[in-house]
Amino acid sequence: MSVPYRDTRNFLSKLSFRRLWNAGKVLASYYLTRLSGRPIQWGLPMTISIEPTTACNLRCPECPSGLRAFTRETGNLKADFFRKTIDELSRDLIYLIFYFQGEPYINPQFLEMVRYAHQQKLYTITSTNGHFLDDQRARETVESGLDRLIISVDGTTQETYEQYRKEGELATVLEGARNVVKWKKALNSATPHIIFQFLVVRPNEHQIPEIYRLAEEIGVDEVKLKTAQIYDYERGNPLIPTDLTYSRYLPQPDGTWRTRHALANHCWKLWHACVITWDGMVVPCCFDKDATHRLGDMKQRSFREIWQGEEYQRFRSQILEGRDQIDICTNCTEGCKVWG
Repeated sequence: MSVPYRDTRNFLSKLSFRRLWNAGKVLASYYLTRLSGRPIQWGLPMTISIEPTTACNLRCPECPSGLRAFTRETGNLKADFFRKTIDELSRDLIYLIFYFQGEPYINPQFLEMVRYAHQQKLYTITSTNGHFLDDQRARETVESGLDRLIISVDGTTQETYEQYRKEGELATVLEGARNVVKWKKALNSATPHIIFQFLVVRPNEHQIPEIYRLAEEIGVDEVKLKTAQIYDYERGNPLIPTDLTYSRYLPQPDGTWRTRHALANHCWKLWHACVITWDGMVVPCCFDKDATHRLGDMKQRSFREIWQGEEYQRFRSQILEGRDQIDICTNCTEGCKVWG
């Protein structure tokens, strides 16, 4: 594996004057907000995450989708709603993340939507548990124009892998990765850029060297080590790694644990990104997994009306006044180390 120059060049090729101008407005308004202490917002998001589905085939212990713990409605994103959304936003967006909760490949229209986004010259990303990359879907993935494929591989042996990826089969995941690598070569395609994402937890931290060797053997482009969000961390948790380099949490002298960094009253996400659920609810970020902070409904209003509306500005004001008072912010990675 080498430095991902091709992926970087591909990303830069998606930039247009309009997208760069929008990004400049977003950046300027964010830093003016930091200086003034009041919410100033210009432009539209540079990126959005859109949720293909809430369904998942696995039962991962720190995931509300895996735990079947949602109180909100569940379902699949519809292609017609997706196209309408992209038509409204694509000229200003730089990249599009096909992921929030659930396993994207469960949605039968998923790759059709990727193709549509690719036609709009958007840089597209998805994250998958890798269980649906049979030979046909691997080929369709390459042909769709998907730019980045993140495959979760949280262990190099089945015994270790299944301690977090409950009901998962490592052999299926690795075969899926091989299928995508094969079709990239067969179709002479530089995309998707394939990443093995290794979520570092105590049961698998000893296998970090092996994940690099495994990725090299298969032909994966990159490995990323990701720190884990733990819900019940205050008294410690058996998932927290012993090597605190890979932990978002630190032990305290009194035996409790806290997040690695204190919460600051600002948040870049609220200015440059957002999440759209499968049914059109706009929520602040990926930490609002159950969509409890709904800032608008795209079935009733345009995105621009929501993004620059009263509810969004009120939420931005609350962030500036006291981020520690907002539930989804108290276990957030803003200012924390996400990648090892």
